[in-house]
Amino acid sequence: MFRKTSLILLLVLAFMITNCQNKTTADSKISAKNTIQYATGFSIENYTNYSIVTVKNPWPKTTKSYTYILKKKNAILPDSLKNNVIINVPIKSIVVTSTTHVPSLEMLGVEKTLVGFPHLDYVSSEKVRTLIDAHKVKELGTNQSLNTEVLIDLQPDVVIGYGLDNNNPTLNNLEKNGVNIMLNGDWNEQTPLGKAEWIKFFGALYDKQNKASEIFSKIEHDYLRTVAIAKSAHSKPSVLAGDIFEGKWYLPRGTSWGSLLLKEAHANYLWQETQGTGSLSLSFETVFEKAKEADFWITSGQFASLKAMTDANPHYQKFKAFQTKKVYSFASKKGKTGGILYYELAPNRPDIVLKDLVKILHPELLVGYNPFFFQPLK
Repeated sequence: MFRKTSLILLLVLAFMITNCQNKTTADSKISAKNTIQYATGFSIENYTNYSIVTVKNPWPKTTKSYTYILKKKNAILPDSLKNNVIINVPIKSIVVTSTTHVPSLEMLGVEKTLVGFPHLDYVSSEKVRTLIDAHKVKELGTNQSLNTEVLIDLQPDVVIGYGLDNNNPTLNNLEKNGVNIMLNGDWNEQTPLGKAEWIKFFGALYDKQNKASEIFSKIEHDYLRTVAIAKSAHSKPSVLAGDIFEGKWYLPRGTSWGSLLLKEAHANYLWQETQGTGSLSLSFETVFEKAKEADFWITSGQFASLKAMTDANPHYQKFKAFQTKKVYSFASKKGKTGGILYYELAPNRPDIVLKDLVKILHPELLVGYNPFFFQPLK
């Protein structure tokens, strides 16, 4: 009897120790390595059956972070993670709210999972436009005022939102109605490869992290190869950027995404020494004084011809770059409903943007290459 009782006690003790060990392992301090290299706005930590995605600084000057748990089938989560947003992966349906999200879906081959988007006319992707024409993607209004009734009826696995600040009552309302919301801060990244690396954010949602990494590695390789080619240029032409909108000339600040691309293309961007990201807002006179002799002019997407420019402001023709017809724009590449492809695709494909710029500024370095986004205005 004593031996039998002792055996039972030992078995119970062994079971308790095993459970404690399992619980300790499950609740142990998280230490998986972040897989993101260039992007500063998010991280991914992978475990056996789940991943932790942390989105940091989804809009300027915020210190708030958001944690999302991407859970595979039958995964057992540590108790310490259960208070976060939990999303079962791979997801089967998605709503995105920025055109910059669309190329990631297309590159991953999952564009058919898109069920809703705000302001469908902005989308340029031919594959997604085919889905829109087939009424497989619902119109959701605008990002700051999403049609919550339609969205709740769609019941997507996740809505990818973005915020300009901490005030987005629509997303808050959707969250209260049980809709999974994930914030995406790709637009807030300031380096070309940092923006492009957000494809890994979408790769994690579809359990396609390896494919996302392969796609990004190709973009990274081509980008860095073009940087190396540009360094061999014998000249550094001066460049003016932007144009006038509502009375002010907007052009990239010195450490912004656009300025860094011009620097990598071995250009002398005339405002490259300015501090900060985003755009400068200057008077025509200030810009003209500094850039009237600039060799090249990279404009915004406002104008599709030189005549359209002078119709808007006759003083544009006073610039040397205008007179020598070295004005380049991405305005000609549009989707069939008028969306400008550059705004959608360029942040995801800095390798193409950089090749375009190098071809424009140093045509001898990329023989046989035809620019994809940028064309000279005629």
